Amino acid sequence: MNTPTSLVPRRHEVFAAGTAATAALSAGAAVAPEHSASPSRSRGTSKVNTITSKDGTQIFYKDWGRGPVVTFSHGWPLNADAWDGQMHFLAQQGFRVVAHDRRGHGRSEQASSNNDMNGYADVLAAVIETLDLKNITMIGHSTGGGEVVRYLARHGSKRVARAVLIGAVPPIMLKSSTNPDGLPLEVFDGLRASLARDRAQFYREFAIPFFGASRDGAHVSQGTLDAFWSWSMQAGLKNAYESIKAFSETDFTDDLKKIEIPILLMHGEDDQIVPVNDSARKSEKLLKNVSAIYYPGAPHGLTVTHQDQVNADLLAFLRG
Repeated sequence: MNTPTSLVPRRHEVFAAGTAATAALSAGAAVAPEHSASPSRSRGTSKVNTITSKDGTQIFYKDWGRGPVVTFSHGWPLNADAWDGQMHFLAQQGFRVVAHDRRGHGRSEQASSNNDMNGYADVLAAVIETLDLKNITMIGHSTGGGEVVRYLARHGSKRVARAVLIGAVPPIMLKSSTNPDGLPLEVFDGLRASLARDRAQFYREFAIPFFGASRDGAHVSQGTLDAFWSWSMQAGLKNAYESIKAFSETDFTDDLKKIEIPILLMHGEDDQIVPVNDSARKSEKLLKNVSAIYYPGAPHGLTVTHQDQVNADLLAFLRG
């Protein structure tokens, strides 16, 4: 894998494929088991969909429709709204769709601790258990794909029937003696420096390779780029900063080997954020019960740029 020529984004420049790391979240200290999480509460006259995790962190979630349950785990540094194109479609097709804002992101509380993959997986478990969701299809994009994999390894598949990993970061992003194709630590240090220095400009520039907007023939609306910036700015700086260590250093290799349920991998072949050869194609070799769909020319944000095709493929998998 080629190392990017620049570690820190500059105005009017696009990250090279090496910026893969910014898509996933990594291992760290675990949140205490959250079986005692509490459901929605009221603020004035309006009902707010939240649960309270055992460590006291407020987690926002959306719950639409009725039918077989599909959960969604979003990428870094976005929130549940990034899934609206899939959630709206599947709710119309007779599914119940549930998505939460990861701790520190979107409308969830900006927790000071447990901003790591174990903490994220435990919050996902709290949402599932609080809402008593069963026979779930779990879907995770990018960082959310890592969250789903860690959930399955950490909490088991008793409540889960199958899962979909879209542009997901497993098995591992960071270069090491056991992962020589990964990215060196300096790349992630550059991301941290850019985020701390000017996160607003960083997110504006990062949206371009995320959606492949710089590619010849790409048609990415300004609204899509603006939405990415808006969602990203809702993430706490501390939370987003700490997530870089999380997604860059988590090794999901053993997690993937533990998974028995059917897994569908979906990945764009022109993913500049999580290059396909360093992620999905490696995960495919580690999973026991796996199928894969690779999208020629598709970027990391293919749930938006290839929404109709992705939705059709998800529906076929869910009904199959």
